[in-house]
Amino acid sequence: MSAPRFYCPPPLPRGNHFELPREAAHHAHRVLRLRENDAVQVFDGEGGAFDARIAEIGGRRVVLHELQSCMEETESPLRITLAQAMCGSEKMDWVMQKATELGAAEIVPVQTQRSVAKLTADRAVKRTAHWRSVAIAACEQCGRNVLPLIHPPQDFAFWLANLRAQTDGARFILQPEGATALHKQSPPQGSVILLIGPEGGFSEDEMKMAHLADFIPVRLGKRVMRTETAAMAGIVALQTLWGDFS
Repeated sequence: MSAPRFYCPPPLPRGNHFELPREAAHHAHRVLRLRENDAVQVFDGEGGAFDARIAEIGGRRVVLHELQSCMEETESPLRITLAQAMCGSEKMDWVMQKATELGAAEIVPVQTQRSVAKLTADRAVKRTAHWRSVAIAACEQCGRNVLPLIHPPQDFAFWLANLRAQTDGARFILQPEGATALHKQSPPQGSVILLIGPEGGFSEDEMKMAHLADFIPVRLGKRVMRTETAAMAGIVALQTLWGDFS
């Protein structure tokens, strides 16, 4: 059984002892019921991690000792950015969690014409913080030491306009009627953006904008998938073809 993992904001400590942040300490003590001398792992979300043991636990304090650097590489060689059209809150949480587990490097929620969820500026700030906490928990579970970059919700047209100034990497938009199968595409050189539409699909104008931004329509089989299913299927396909699933 692997040791419990806890996220701690950088920088990681350099001494022989380290006290877990309050939230992590509460989880270790009250939820996991860990005890003295239990093994744990701490990571900073930027690639740094260390193994340790609990020296003291009680109340709101958990103190670690026997710190040993652990630099196991778990990031995919293919940098995947998932651009996910906004959907219901539970579905978006699921997308954040599973995309993190599957190795996405960035996740961009995009607001499209047919997006079900519409967020005010204040709500967008709160949801972005919540999504980051979902990604942190997913990293703790799956063994990643690097947190994916969670962007705040972006207006679709504004996001595409900013992309036009960038020229690196491949860009795919998943479409049931896409003209080309994903596996027939040339391997991306280091990075790829996967664009997933809302439940009702992209509008005709949005498809034209995506085409002008150099997105290539691709398909995964002959079945029509829900938006959250399509996102995960697309990431799995990318990782299998050109990432670390092969």
